[in-house]
Amino acid sequence: MKKIYFLCTGNSCRSQMAEGYAHSLLPKADFEIRSAGIETHGLNPRAVKVMAEDDIDISNQTSDLIDMEYFKNADLIITLCGDAKDKCPTIPIGITHIHWELQDPAQATGSEEEILSEFRNTRDLIKDKVHEIV
Repeated sequence: MKKIYFLCTGNSCRSQMAEGYAHSLLPKADFEIRSAGIETHGLNPRAVKVMAEDDIDISNQTSDLIDMEYFKNADLIITLCGDAKDKCPTIPIGITHIHWELQDPAQATGSEEEILSEFRNTRDLIKDKVHEIV
């Protein structure tokens, strides 16, 4: 079973959406999937909302710090922002690392609809990238 670890700053939006899509799109018998952050900011309700729009329920996922044991034993580590890429522990030799530079939708400003639009754009980018793993 291959282990995938999605990492971003606060494990509240981007990595949570990636984990949700990976659970939905990748065969459960072949992959163990987790997400974490270099900090924990709690699960962002807007991320939950836009994922639900695509029939993916992430409401029971939790915002977690990096688990070093899982990190050291992962087959694939995907960082979803520069902060995580720059601040995460050194990735051990032999572990594949991919970096997805994604803007943090939680930093979006404007009306609620404009902010949700940013979340949807990020969600759609993540979905496309998770499909590439498949």
